[in-house]
Amino acid sequence: MGSSENSKLPLPQCLYIEVTNRCNLRCRTCVQYRGMKELPRDLSMEEVRRIADQAEGLKRAVLHGIGEPLLNAELPRMIRYLKGKGATVLFNSNGHLLNPQWAEQLISAGLDEYRVSLDAATEFTYARVRSSGNFPLVISNIEMLIRMRNEGRLSSPTVSAWMVGTKENIRDLPDMILLASRVGIDEVYLQRLVYPLDGPGQGLATPENAISGAREDVREIVDRSMALSHSLGVRLMASGLTIPSESLRSRSREEAPWRRCRRPWEVTYITAWGNVLPCCISAFSTLDYDSIILGNVFERSLEQIWNGEKYSDLRRRHQSSSPPASCSGCGVEWSL
Repeated sequence: MGSSENSKLPLPQCLYIEVTNRCNLRCRTCVQYRGMKELPRDLSMEEVRRIADQAEGLKRAVLHGIGEPLLNAELPRMIRYLKGKGATVLFNSNGHLLNPQWAEQLISAGLDEYRVSLDAATEFTYARVRSSGNFPLVISNIEMLIRMRNEGRLSSPTVSAWMVGTKENIRDLPDMILLASRVGIDEVYLQRLVYPLDGPGQGLATPENAISGAREDVREIVDRSMALSHSLGVRLMASGLTIPSESLRSRSREEAPWRRCRRPWEVTYITAWGNVLPCCISAFSTLDYDSIILGNVFERSLEQIWNGEKYSDLRRRHQSSSPPASCSGCGVEWSL
């Protein structure tokens, strides 16, 4: 799967660009809750341009990381520039700041997908998981975005709803399908909970709160949700290479399942400070932040980092039986 140590890989065609690491929430499943390793910062339009211009043939730009993208006022310009390069552009958002002005700017800039992180279908669960009482506001904002898009007779941005599945919120999943159908959301994603394997998590980001290896009643909820999604025409999917029911498994079907992951060869993640990380999961899965930094795009070119010693070592270890800590849980605890 990997390349030899001396061969050069083509640059990734998918970039995760953290346009800001600032956030207006402190959700109990997030790194923000346990404390950030990088100080607050926004990327500038010029910095995004410099990064994107290095990735020849860029096909996909994901403009989120550990932060709320709508806190960066230059976001519409970034979207428009990346669309001009032929890339599909999307990001995750908590929806609190989405207002008619933002909606108009995102639509006119050509945003392809708006992913709203809901994690709940009721005010009570939302407040428990996301430490916010603004659930009605978020739903109203999503309805407004969809209405403005439809009034313009446009097909984008598509809107998807995302749930990090925990024992705290999994019972909301059927109601989340019903909510999506009512609001006009086409896709719902069930994500596995990611937590550090090399130390204690905080908030809900602990193995005790994961739904993998869950009881039969949790499996029944997921099965019922999948049936409901088919009947209502709302797609229920999972992140990574799984279907929602696979997220409940406590053991992988294969040995060293992380080897199937193609991210080290196809995707890279750049933080608001320019640090290059293996993927969007890595910062959630380990407390040893320094171990996942592969370089910095403000100090070296993207090509030098992508084909550098640290990235090559990551790929080599990734294909072994002793992968980096940030990869060892994939396929068992999360993602794949």
